Amino acid sequence: MILRALAAALLLAMALPSGAEELRGTGDLGLVVEREAGSLLVVDRSERAALGRIEGLGDLSHASLVYAPDERFAYVFGRDGGLTKVDILTRSVVKRVVQGGNSIGGAISDDGRLVAVSNYEPGGVKVFDAETLDLVADIPMNSKTVGIADVPGRRFAVATWDTGEVWLLDFSAGDTDPAITRLEGIGANPYDALLTGDGRTYIVGLFGEKGLTAIDLWKDPPEVTHFLPDYGKDQPDLPVYKMPHLQGWTLADGVFALPAVGLHQLLWVDAGNLHEIGRTDLLGQPVFAVARPDKREIWVNFAPPDNGSVQVVDALTHEVTDTLTPGKGVLHMEFAPRGTEVWLSVRDENRIEIRDAHTREVLGEIPAQAPSGIFFTDRAHRTGL
Repeated sequence: MILRALAAALLLAMALPSGAEELRGTGDLGLVVEREAGSLLVVDRSERAALGRIEGLGDLSHASLVYAPDERFAYVFGRDGGLTKVDILTRSVVKRVVQGGNSIGGAISDDGRLVAVSNYEPGGVKVFDAETLDLVADIPMNSKTVGIADVPGRRFAVATWDTGEVWLLDFSAGDTDPAITRLEGIGANPYDALLTGDGRTYIVGLFGEKGLTAIDLWKDPPEVTHFLPDYGKDQPDLPVYKMPHLQGWTLADGVFALPAVGLHQLLWVDAGNLHEIGRTDLLGQPVFAVARPDKREIWVNFAPPDNGSVQVVDALTHEVTDTLTPGKGVLHMEFAPRGTEVWLSVRDENRIEIRDAHTREVLGEIPAQAPSGIFFTDRAHRTGL
Protein backbone atom coordinates (compact mmCIF):
# COMPACT_ATOMS: atom_id res chain seq x y z
CA MET A 1 0.00 0.00 0.00
CA ILE A 2 2.81 2.38 0.89
CA LEU A 3 4.55 1.67 -2.42
CA ARG A 4 1.33 2.24 -4.32
CA ALA A 5 0.76 5.55 -2.55
CA LEU A 6 4.32 6.70 -3.31
CA ALA A 7 3.94 5.68 -6.94
CA ALA A 8 0.64 7.58 -7.24
CA ALA A 9 2.19 10.69 -5.69
CA LEU A 10 5.14 10.47 -8.10
CA LEU A 11 2.85 10.16 -11.12
CA LEU A 12 0.80 13.15 -9.93
CA ALA A 13 3.93 15.25 -9.51
CA MET A 14 5.11 14.29 -13.00
CA ALA A 15 1.73 15.24 -14.49
CA LEU A 16 1.72 18.74 -13.00
CA PRO A 17 3.46 21.43 -15.09
CA SER A 18 6.38 23.35 -13.66
CA GLY A 19 5.16 26.11 -11.35
CA ALA A 20 1.68 24.54 -11.06
CA GLU A 21 1.37 25.85 -7.52
CA GLU A 22 1.22 29.32 -9.05
CA LEU A 23 -1.55 28.53 -11.56
CA ARG A 24 -4.72 30.58 -11.14
CA GLY A 25 -7.84 31.50 -13.06
CA THR A 26 -8.64 34.93 -14.46
CA GLY A 27 -12.38 35.09 -13.80
CA ASP A 28 -12.07 37.17 -10.64
CA LEU A 29 -9.44 39.58 -11.95
CA GLY A 30 -9.71 43.08 -13.32
CA LEU A 31 -7.77 46.13 -14.42
CA VAL A 32 -8.00 49.67 -13.07
CA VAL A 33 -6.72 52.53 -15.22
CA GLU A 34 -4.32 54.87 -13.41
CA ARG A 35 -4.58 57.75 -15.81
CA GLU A 36 -1.84 60.17 -14.78
CA ALA A 37 0.70 57.41 -14.13
CA GLY A 38 0.09 55.67 -17.47
CA SER A 39 -0.33 52.36 -15.68
CA LEU A 40 -2.86 49.60 -14.97
CA LEU A 41 -3.52 48.18 -11.52
CA VAL A 42 -4.27 44.44 -11.60
CA VAL A 43 -6.92 43.64 -8.98
CA ASP A 44 -8.39 40.48 -7.48
CA ARG A 45 -12.10 40.65 -6.68
CA SER A 46 -12.05 37.61 -4.41
CA GLU A 47 -9.33 39.06 -2.21
CA ARG A 48 -10.41 42.69 -2.67
CA ALA A 49 -6.76 43.46 -3.25
CA ALA A 50 -4.25 44.69 -5.81
CA LEU A 51 -1.89 42.08 -7.24
CA GLY A 52 0.52 44.41 -9.01
CA ARG A 53 0.91 47.06 -11.66
CA ILE A 54 1.57 47.17 -15.43
CA GLU A 55 3.47 50.31 -16.42
CA GLY A 56 4.56 52.11 -19.56
CA LEU A 57 1.23 52.52 -21.35
CA GLY A 58 1.51 56.19 -22.31
CA ASP A 59 -1.32 58.71 -22.03
CA LEU A 60 -4.31 57.02 -20.37
CA SER A 61 -6.35 60.18 -19.76
CA HIS A 62 -9.27 58.80 -21.74
CA ALA A 63 -8.32 55.14 -21.82
CA SER A 64 -10.58 52.16 -22.34
CA LEU A 65 -9.83 48.49 -22.87
CA VAL A 66 -11.27 45.18 -24.03
CA TYR A 67 -10.40 41.59 -23.16
CA ALA A 68 -9.47 38.60 -25.29
CA PRO A 69 -11.86 35.62 -24.94
CA ASP A 70 -9.37 33.82 -22.66
CA GLU A 71 -9.53 36.75 -20.19
CA ARG A 72 -5.76 36.71 -19.94
CA PHE A 73 -4.90 39.42 -22.45
CA ALA A 74 -6.31 42.93 -22.60
CA TYR A 75 -6.04 45.58 -25.32
CA VAL A 76 -5.71 49.13 -24.05
CA PHE A 77 -6.62 52.18 -26.15
CA GLY A 78 -4.73 55.30 -25.07
CA ARG A 79 -5.29 58.97 -25.75
CA ASP A 80 -1.88 59.21 -27.44
CA GLY A 81 -2.91 56.73 -30.15
CA GLY A 82 -1.26 53.84 -28.40
CA LEU A 83 -2.66 50.32 -28.70
CA THR A 84 -1.14 48.10 -26.02
CA LYS A 85 -1.59 44.37 -25.49
CA VAL A 86 -1.02 43.36 -21.87
CA ASP A 87 -0.83 40.04 -20.05
CA ILE A 88 -2.66 40.31 -16.73
CA LEU A 89 -1.19 37.08 -15.33
CA THR A 90 2.45 38.02 -15.88
CA ARG A 91 1.55 41.70 -15.42
CA SER A 92 3.54 42.77 -18.44
CA VAL A 93 3.27 44.57 -21.77
CA VAL A 94 3.19 42.05 -24.62
CA LYS A 95 3.35 44.60 -27.44
CA ARG A 96 2.61 48.28 -27.95
CA VAL A 97 2.07 50.21 -31.19
CA VAL A 98 1.29 53.90 -31.64
CA GLN A 99 -1.23 53.63 -34.44
CA GLY A 100 -2.62 57.17 -34.54
CA GLY A 101 -2.37 60.63 -33.09
CA ASN A 102 -5.41 60.53 -30.84
CA SER A 103 -7.51 57.43 -30.33
CA ILE A 104 -10.74 57.40 -28.40
CA GLY A 105 -11.67 53.75 -28.04
CA GLY A 106 -11.73 50.32 -29.57
CA ALA A 107 -13.43 46.96 -29.81
CA ILE A 108 -12.59 43.29 -30.29
CA SER A 109 -14.41 41.05 -32.77
CA ASP A 110 -16.73 38.36 -31.45
CA ASP A 111 -14.23 35.65 -32.41
CA GLY A 112 -11.43 37.48 -30.60
CA ARG A 113 -9.16 37.66 -33.65
CA LEU A 114 -9.44 41.34 -34.66
CA VAL A 115 -8.99 44.53 -32.64
CA ALA A 116 -10.41 47.74 -34.11
CA VAL A 117 -9.39 51.25 -33.01
CA SER A 118 -11.40 54.40 -33.65
CA ASN A 119 -9.39 57.58 -34.07
CA TYR A 120 -9.78 61.33 -33.78
CA GLU A 121 -6.47 61.79 -35.59
CA PRO A 122 -6.11 60.94 -38.40
CA GLY A 123 -9.74 59.80 -38.18
CA GLY A 124 -11.22 56.57 -39.46
CA VAL A 125 -10.67 53.09 -38.06
CA LYS A 126 -7.62 50.83 -38.04
CA VAL A 127 -7.93 47.08 -37.50
CA PHE A 128 -5.21 44.83 -36.10
CA ASP A 129 -4.51 41.14 -35.73
CA ALA A 130 -5.23 40.41 -32.06
CA GLU A 131 -2.33 37.96 -31.75
CA THR A 132 0.45 40.00 -33.33
CA LEU A 133 -0.95 43.58 -33.45
CA ASP A 134 -0.05 43.66 -37.14
CA LEU A 135 -2.19 46.12 -39.10
CA VAL A 136 -4.69 44.28 -41.32
CA ALA A 137 -7.02 47.11 -42.46
CA ASP A 138 -6.89 50.91 -42.55
CA ILE A 139 -10.29 52.50 -43.25
CA PRO A 140 -10.24 56.30 -43.68
CA MET A 141 -13.59 58.02 -43.12
CA ASN A 142 -12.77 61.73 -43.47
CA SER A 143 -13.97 62.24 -39.90
CA LYS A 144 -13.26 61.71 -36.25
CA THR A 145 -14.81 58.41 -35.19
CA VAL A 146 -16.57 57.57 -31.93
CA GLY A 147 -18.66 54.89 -30.27
CA ILE A 148 -17.07 51.85 -31.89
CA ALA A 149 -18.66 48.54 -30.88
CA ASP A 150 -18.33 44.87 -31.82
CA VAL A 151 -21.35 43.49 -33.66
CA PRO A 152 -22.09 39.75 -33.91
CA GLY A 153 -20.82 38.14 -37.10
CA ARG A 154 -17.29 39.58 -37.08
CA ARG A 155 -18.54 43.12 -37.60
CA PHE A 156 -17.96 46.55 -36.10
CA ALA A 157 -20.17 49.65 -35.93
CA VAL A 158 -18.78 53.16 -35.57
CA ALA A 159 -20.15 56.73 -35.76
CA THR A 160 -18.53 59.73 -37.47
CA TRP A 161 -18.49 63.06 -35.61
CA ASP A 162 -17.93 65.35 -38.61
CA THR A 163 -20.28 63.77 -41.16
CA GLY A 164 -23.08 62.36 -39.01
CA GLU A 165 -22.89 58.80 -40.33
CA VAL A 166 -22.64 55.26 -39.02
CA TRP A 167 -20.35 52.80 -40.76
CA LEU A 168 -20.77 49.03 -40.49
CA LEU A 169 -17.57 47.10 -41.16
CA ASP A 170 -18.11 43.42 -42.01
CA PHE A 171 -15.05 41.17 -41.75
CA SER A 172 -16.94 37.90 -42.05
CA ALA A 173 -15.32 37.11 -45.43
CA GLY A 174 -11.73 37.86 -44.33
CA ASP A 175 -9.41 40.17 -42.45
CA THR A 176 -8.19 42.62 -45.04
CA ASP A 177 -11.11 43.79 -47.21
CA PRO A 178 -14.27 44.39 -45.17
CA ALA A 179 -17.68 44.92 -46.71
CA ILE A 180 -18.73 48.46 -45.76
CA THR A 181 -22.24 49.84 -45.25
CA ARG A 182 -22.60 53.59 -44.76
CA LEU A 183 -25.72 54.94 -43.09
CA GLU A 184 -26.19 58.67 -43.63
CA GLY A 185 -28.38 61.26 -41.90
CA ILE A 186 -27.73 59.94 -38.42
CA GLY A 187 -27.66 63.43 -36.88
CA ALA A 188 -25.33 66.29 -36.06
CA ASN A 189 -22.10 65.47 -34.22
CA PRO A 190 -22.50 61.97 -32.81
CA TYR A 191 -20.40 61.98 -29.64
CA ASP A 192 -20.74 58.38 -28.46
CA ALA A 193 -22.78 55.24 -29.05
CA LEU A 194 -23.69 51.91 -27.52
CA LEU A 195 -24.80 48.48 -28.67
CA THR A 196 -27.40 46.52 -26.74
CA GLY A 197 -26.27 43.19 -25.32
CA ASP A 198 -28.22 41.20 -27.91
CA GLY A 199 -26.33 42.97 -30.70
CA ARG A 200 -29.52 44.33 -32.24
CA THR A 201 -29.79 48.05 -31.45
CA TYR A 202 -26.99 50.58 -31.93
CA ILE A 203 -27.90 53.88 -30.24
CA VAL A 204 -26.08 57.09 -31.12
CA GLY A 205 -25.99 60.16 -28.90
CA LEU A 206 -25.98 63.54 -30.63
CA PHE A 207 -24.22 66.66 -29.40
CA GLY A 208 -25.09 68.97 -32.32
CA GLU A 209 -28.86 68.59 -32.03
CA LYS A 210 -31.56 67.36 -29.66
CA GLY A 211 -32.49 63.72 -29.69
CA LEU A 212 -30.83 60.41 -30.40
CA THR A 213 -30.72 57.85 -33.18
CA ALA A 214 -31.33 54.11 -32.99
CA ILE A 215 -30.30 51.62 -35.68
CA ASP A 216 -31.92 48.19 -35.87
CA LEU A 217 -29.10 45.95 -37.09
CA TRP A 218 -31.38 42.93 -37.42
CA LYS A 219 -33.22 44.60 -40.31
CA ASP A 220 -31.89 44.31 -43.86
CA PRO A 221 -31.04 47.02 -44.66
CA PRO A 222 -30.51 48.38 -41.15
CA GLU A 223 -33.40 50.60 -40.04
CA VAL A 224 -32.64 54.10 -38.72
CA THR A 225 -35.01 55.74 -36.23
CA HIS A 226 -34.64 59.20 -34.67
CA PHE A 227 -36.18 59.51 -31.21
CA LEU A 228 -36.59 61.97 -28.33
CA PRO A 229 -36.28 64.92 -30.74
CA ASP A 230 -37.78 67.34 -28.22
CA TYR A 231 -36.19 66.35 -24.94
CA GLY A 232 -35.02 69.46 -23.14
CA LYS A 233 -36.39 71.66 -25.93
CA ASP A 234 -38.34 73.90 -23.54
CA GLN A 235 -35.68 73.91 -20.83
CA PRO A 236 -32.47 75.96 -20.78
CA ASP A 237 -29.36 73.88 -21.37
CA LEU A 238 -27.08 73.70 -18.38
CA PRO A 239 -23.29 73.79 -18.82
CA VAL A 240 -21.94 70.42 -19.94
CA TYR A 241 -18.82 69.80 -17.85
CA LYS A 242 -18.43 66.20 -18.93
CA MET A 243 -20.28 64.29 -21.64
CA PRO A 244 -22.28 61.22 -20.58
CA HIS A 245 -20.70 57.90 -21.54
CA LEU A 246 -23.21 55.91 -23.52
CA GLN A 247 -21.75 52.54 -22.62
CA GLY A 248 -22.99 53.39 -19.16
CA TRP A 249 -26.57 53.44 -20.40
CA THR A 250 -28.68 50.52 -19.40
CA LEU A 251 -31.59 48.40 -20.61
CA ALA A 252 -33.70 47.05 -17.75
CA ASP A 253 -37.05 45.24 -18.09
CA GLY A 254 -37.62 46.61 -21.60
CA VAL A 255 -36.79 50.19 -20.66
CA PHE A 256 -33.71 52.27 -21.44
CA ALA A 257 -32.31 54.49 -18.68
CA LEU A 258 -30.40 57.30 -20.39
CA PRO A 259 -28.36 60.13 -18.82
CA ALA A 260 -29.56 63.40 -20.33
CA VAL A 261 -27.12 65.81 -21.98
CA GLY A 262 -27.32 69.31 -20.48
CA LEU A 263 -30.02 68.31 -17.96
CA HIS A 264 -29.87 66.97 -14.40
CA GLN A 265 -32.11 64.07 -15.29
CA LEU A 266 -32.27 60.39 -16.11
CA LEU A 267 -34.55 59.68 -19.08
CA TRP A 268 -36.67 56.52 -19.29
CA VAL A 269 -37.47 55.26 -22.78
CA ASP A 270 -39.60 52.30 -23.86
CA ALA A 271 -37.19 50.04 -25.77
CA GLY A 272 -39.97 48.75 -28.01
CA ASN A 273 -41.31 52.00 -29.45
CA LEU A 274 -38.55 54.42 -28.31
CA HIS A 275 -41.06 56.75 -26.64
CA GLU A 276 -40.19 58.62 -23.46
CA ILE A 277 -42.10 57.27 -20.47
CA GLY A 278 -40.62 59.26 -17.60
CA ARG A 279 -37.79 61.23 -16.05
CA THR A 280 -35.95 61.21 -12.76
CA ASP A 281 -34.53 64.44 -11.35
CA LEU A 282 -30.95 64.04 -10.17
CA LEU A 283 -28.62 66.17 -8.07
CA GLY A 284 -26.27 66.92 -10.96
CA GLN A 285 -25.25 66.20 -14.53
CA PRO A 286 -25.14 62.41 -14.99
CA VAL A 287 -22.15 60.72 -16.62
CA PHE A 288 -22.65 56.97 -16.15
CA ALA A 289 -26.01 55.32 -15.45
CA VAL A 290 -25.09 51.71 -14.72
CA ALA A 291 -27.52 48.92 -13.89
CA ARG A 292 -26.79 46.42 -11.19
CA PRO A 293 -26.55 43.07 -13.03
CA ASP A 294 -30.04 42.03 -11.87
CA LYS A 295 -31.32 45.34 -13.40
CA ARG A 296 -33.22 46.22 -10.22
CA GLU A 297 -31.29 49.43 -9.58
CA ILE A 298 -29.49 52.07 -11.62
CA TRP A 299 -26.40 53.68 -10.08
CA VAL A 300 -25.53 57.14 -11.40
CA ASN A 301 -22.38 59.23 -11.01
CA PHE A 302 -21.90 62.86 -11.95
CA ALA A 303 -19.78 65.51 -13.61
CA PRO A 304 -18.18 68.27 -11.51
CA PRO A 305 -19.08 69.87 -9.17
CA ASP A 306 -21.16 66.89 -8.00
CA ASN A 307 -18.66 64.14 -8.75
CA GLY A 308 -18.24 63.21 -5.12
CA SER A 309 -21.71 61.65 -5.04
CA VAL A 310 -23.50 58.61 -6.45
CA GLN A 311 -27.27 58.22 -6.58
CA VAL A 312 -29.19 54.94 -6.62
CA VAL A 313 -32.43 54.85 -8.63
CA ASP A 314 -35.15 52.21 -8.39
CA ALA A 315 -35.77 50.66 -11.83
CA LEU A 316 -39.48 50.09 -11.10
CA THR A 317 -40.50 53.35 -9.44
CA HIS A 318 -37.86 55.55 -11.12
CA GLU A 319 -37.26 57.21 -7.76
CA VAL A 320 -33.94 58.03 -6.15
CA THR A 321 -33.62 55.71 -3.16
CA ASP A 322 -30.18 56.67 -1.87
CA THR A 323 -27.44 59.25 -2.26
CA LEU A 324 -23.93 58.07 -1.41
CA THR A 325 -20.79 60.16 -0.92
CA PRO A 326 -17.80 57.88 -1.58
CA GLY A 327 -15.33 60.76 -1.99
CA LYS A 328 -14.02 63.37 -4.39
CA GLY A 329 -13.91 62.47 -8.07
CA VAL A 330 -15.97 59.30 -8.52
CA LEU A 331 -15.18 58.59 -12.16
CA HIS A 332 -16.39 55.04 -12.73
CA MET A 333 -18.38 52.15 -11.28
CA GLU A 334 -18.07 48.44 -12.04
CA PHE A 335 -20.28 45.71 -10.61
CA ALA A 336 -19.14 42.19 -9.85
CA PRO A 337 -20.55 39.92 -12.59
CA ARG A 338 -23.43 38.66 -10.42
CA GLY A 339 -24.01 41.97 -8.69
CA THR A 340 -22.79 41.27 -5.17
CA GLU A 341 -20.40 44.22 -5.03
CA VAL A 342 -19.74 47.50 -6.77
CA TRP A 343 -16.25 49.00 -7.12
CA LEU A 344 -15.92 52.77 -7.43
CA SER A 345 -12.86 54.71 -8.54
CA VAL A 346 -12.34 57.76 -6.30
CA ARG A 347 -9.74 59.59 -8.34
CA ASP A 348 -9.04 62.62 -6.17
CA GLU A 349 -8.47 60.46 -3.09
CA ASN A 350 -6.30 57.89 -4.88
CA ARG A 351 -8.32 54.84 -3.97
CA ILE A 352 -10.87 52.26 -5.06
CA GLU A 353 -13.86 51.90 -2.78
CA ILE A 354 -15.73 48.57 -2.60
CA ARG A 355 -19.35 48.44 -1.45
CA ASP A 356 -21.98 45.76 -0.97
CA ALA A 357 -24.31 46.40 -3.93
CA HIS A 358 -27.42 45.67 -1.85
CA THR A 359 -26.74 47.10 1.62
CA ARG A 360 -24.30 49.75 0.25
CA GLU A 361 -21.99 49.03 3.17
CA VAL A 362 -18.32 49.80 2.55
CA LEU A 363 -16.46 46.47 2.40
CA GLY A 364 -12.94 47.67 1.72
CA GLU A 365 -10.68 49.93 -0.30
CA ILE A 366 -7.54 49.63 -2.41
CA PRO A 367 -4.93 52.38 -2.90
CA ALA A 368 -4.58 53.44 -6.54
CA GLN A 369 -2.92 56.31 -8.40
CA ALA A 370 -5.71 58.65 -9.64
CA PRO A 371 -7.91 55.74 -10.77
CA SER A 372 -10.48 56.10 -13.53
CA GLY A 373 -11.93 53.16 -15.49
CA ILE A 374 -12.47 49.79 -13.77
CA PHE A 375 -12.74 46.75 -16.05
CA PHE A 376 -13.45 43.22 -14.79
CA THR A 377 -12.62 40.25 -17.00
CA ASP A 378 -16.23 39.13 -17.41
CA ARG A 379 -16.44 41.87 -20.05
CA ALA A 380 -14.66 39.39 -22.35
CA HIS A 381 -17.96 37.59 -22.83
CA ARG A 382 -20.35 40.51 -23.27
CA THR A 383 -21.28 41.98 -26.65
CA GLY A 384 -20.71 45.70 -27.10
CA LEU A 385 -18.04 46.02 -24.40
